[in-house]
Amino acid sequence: MTPSLSHAATLLRGAAVSAVLAAAVGTPAHAQAITGAGSTFAAPIYGAWADASKAATRITLNYQGNGSGAGQKMVTQRTVDFGGSDAPMAHDKLAAAKLLQFPAVMGAVDIAVNVPGVADGRLRLDGPTIADIYLGTITAWNDPAIVKLNPGVKLPGLAIAPVYRADGSGTTYVFTSYLSKVSPDFKSKVGADKAVSWPAGTGAKGTAGVAGAVKNTLGGIGYVESAYATPENHLATTQLRDHDGAFVRPSLASFAAAAAHADWAGAKDFAVDLNDQPGANAWPIVSATFVLVPTNPADPAKGAAVIKFFDWAFSNGDATAKSLQYVALPASVKTQVRAAWNSLAK
Repeated sequence: MTPSLSHAATLLRGAAVSAVLAAAVGTPAHAQAITGAGSTFAAPIYGAWADASKAATRITLNYQGNGSGAGQKMVTQRTVDFGGSDAPMAHDKLAAAKLLQFPAVMGAVDIAVNVPGVADGRLRLDGPTIADIYLGTITAWNDPAIVKLNPGVKLPGLAIAPVYRADGSGTTYVFTSYLSKVSPDFKSKVGADKAVSWPAGTGAKGTAGVAGAVKNTLGGIGYVESAYATPENHLATTQLRDHDGAFVRPSLASFAAAAAHADWAGAKDFAVDLNDQPGANAWPIVSATFVLVPTNPADPAKGAAVIKFFDWAFSNGDATAKSLQYVALPASVKTQVRAAWNSLAK
């Protein structure tokens, strides 16, 4: 695919360019293997893109969804060819580690619950109430604050069992950034980070761990990437009150409504904030997921192959992203990202 090769070629100059491109493209007998690690939020789409692109690109991807903190560490140490992170790295850290950061897709965080007698999608919550649950100040499902949000819903006098990610997680960063934005109390006592000191609840490793703990615990509540909150996983999710005061359900349409307000032009290193965006039917917990690539890859051929993989995904992967409840990047943002790839050669 000529456009992909042109973007990959800009990564390298000089006499070695032809040899590097040959290694990146591979031959019918030898596919180029690349490795990635980090964001569990992005793991489903990276896996799907890898399967769909292999015949065209001759690139195989081994991606380990072990959390954004691990992804940042491993790419910084050059033990993988790219890192995945839902928490954007600060500009000074990117510069120190010689990394380029760009978005891959946008997605959402859903609130999963296990409340007996309350149907999937029926329960209504808002940010301040969720913050108080994780602060430990709201401890029962029939608390007056929750009852007020749910007229006509019979709520049990059951203890709330909050579940959080025990590992360093970009999903935790997105979730705590949202709670810090809507709850001054949460911001001052807990704050936003990939790993925080939770006042209440139980930790579980990875999204699968959080989802499993919620499903297996009466009264459970947890935060999970929307790609995991599918009917196949049998997770009940909630409505949330959006920035404008309306209750919305998690859906591709409500995620896209929030993403539509992204200020990409004003975001340094593409680190745009999509949480609690205004606008009709805008889901309040939305984030881009980011790719971290070395500007000085240990293996230039693999560095070129990483760019070729994501170039293929930008050209051919939007329908796959939509099927997994992700929002594809606007064409204008893809153009900005490709320009950033070109800058790697300068």
